[in-house]
Amino acid sequence: MPTLFDLVNAKNIAAYYQNNPSNSIPYLGATLFPPKKQLGLDLSWIKGSKGLPVALMPAAFDAKATVRDRIGFSKIQTDMPFFRESMKIGEKDRQELNKLASSDSDAMAQAIITNIYDDVSNLVNGANVQPERMIMQLLSSGKISITANRLDYDYDYKMKDDHKESLAGGAQWSNTDATPVEDIMRWQDTVEDNTGTRPTNAIMTRKTFGYLLKHPSIRLDMNPLGGQNIIMTDAMLKQYLKDKFGLSVAVYNKKYRAEDGSLHNFYPDDFFTLIPDGGLGNTYYGTTPEESDLLAGQSAADVSIVNTGVAITTIKEPHPVNVETIVSEITLPSFETIDDIFIAKVN
Repeated sequence: MPTLFDLVNAKNIAAYYQNNPSNSIPYLGATLFPPKKQLGLDLSWIKGSKGLPVALMPAAFDAKATVRDRIGFSKIQTDMPFFRESMKIGEKDRQELNKLASSDSDAMAQAIITNIYDDVSNLVNGANVQPERMIMQLLSSGKISITANRLDYDYDYKMKDDHKESLAGGAQWSNTDATPVEDIMRWQDTVEDNTGTRPTNAIMTRKTFGYLLKHPSIRLDMNPLGGQNIIMTDAMLKQYLKDKFGLSVAVYNKKYRAEDGSLHNFYPDDFFTLIPDGGLGNTYYGTTPEESDLLAGQSAADVSIVNTGVAITTIKEPHPVNVETIVSEITLPSFETIDDIFIAKVN
């Protein structure tokens, strides 16, 4: 007769998660900063501008500088953010499983197991949210902000000051007198003059894309004889930007729920980031305490790794019989190409 421990364990949960097709669709940030594993993990491995180590500084949040949200983590470990959540099987599910395990109702038992696996998969998906938040902070500010241990931390990647600009007054893209075409060209020229690399990709949200869709200067450039009469579509604007600047645009409006349950964009509204082709850095995953104990042969827990560095751990509890499942990660992106990007606050 299978026991609760036979049915719910890290290996089975990991296999269930990995075999779900919806979990194989990566975030935008994960494609630009591919995952990479590092034993342990300290800041000397994480590079920013000119390949220098990233600086970790306790700092007060400067609302004037950025609109970054502050990512909450359970603690800072080995200089890296350490994220961990756990769950236990509910009393009702546990009793139902114990009853069904001794019967022939395999289908009913599997339905309860699937619900438990789905709950753990939600924890893993929550773990995947954290590096994406970090990456989008980097792409919109050049820094990462984290709250842990009742302190605020800034990971400063030392981005060039002249590769950032905040438009004001009539220059903001929501203003009909603004010159977004000239702005984009000037920002591309700045990066190319400073680095020899011309950025040919851009990231913005749908709100920011809307400023360009509506802007009279772009409509007039597309149709000098009747620019205001154009019924502009996303495809038309993307083709215009491709023809005008050689620019491929990602309109990134994917959202997440923060620790307090509020809904946010990964990439903020009113920002515009130019990036070069190819990968921009790596998302490094360190060795969590659970994985470290497993490697050292010092753990009685059952541990499996998914998504390069997210640890799923199941721990048997004999009385009352239960299984605690823990999902943990230590992660931080590097950004060796940060000198080759330009960030603008356009509204």
